[in-house]
Amino acid sequence: MGLVAGRMWHREEVVIRPAVAADRDWIASALVERWGSTVMVTRGQQRDAAAFEALVAVEVVPEHGLERVGLLTYRVDREGLEVVTIDALRARSGIGTALLAFATQIAKDAGARRLWLITTNDNLSAICFYQRRGFRIIAVHRGAVDRARVLKASIPLVAENGIELHDELELELTLTSVSDAPISADGLPGDAPPSVR
Repeated sequence: MGLVAGRMWHREEVVIRPAVAADRDWIASALVERWGSTVMVTRGQQRDAAAFEALVAVEVVPEHGLERVGLLTYRVDREGLEVVTIDALRARSGIGTALLAFATQIAKDAGARRLWLITTNDNLSAICFYQRRGFRIIAVHRGAVDRARVLKASIPLVAENGIELHDELELELTLTSVSDAPISADGLPGDAPPSVR
């Protein structure tokens, strides 16, 4: 299925929806569990991710009812829609992709020209994940993680994969309206066919 009246996405047993007041305690505890705190430091700024807008992935579990299985926090401003955090509590299940797809639709509905995010140089699986979904690395902020430790001392020096954390990578997905998109061979927005010369 897909977006339903711009408010919900679902596929099989997983539903992506905007967070509601009843989700706020869970959001805070999920951020602490996954990130060590609700406070994120990027581009030299401390921000409380629990205070931002959020999307929640909910799975229907027959024996337990509804279970939250994913979270994406974001903010929209003149720079576009920034993905502040994204967490799929079940890896390789399509939850992260679904959260990004819903966020992309929110960005388009808001008239944003891009979806963007910051990750760190050690986060190789995330970098691959984003690039497979069309994101491009547009900036490397050298030493940004080193400077962030002044604001958030809990940031480790070395990641679990043995890579030293030093830099922030900025990734971007440029959003194109349907009228601006190239037309594919099947007449749908997408990659334009190669020129015939």
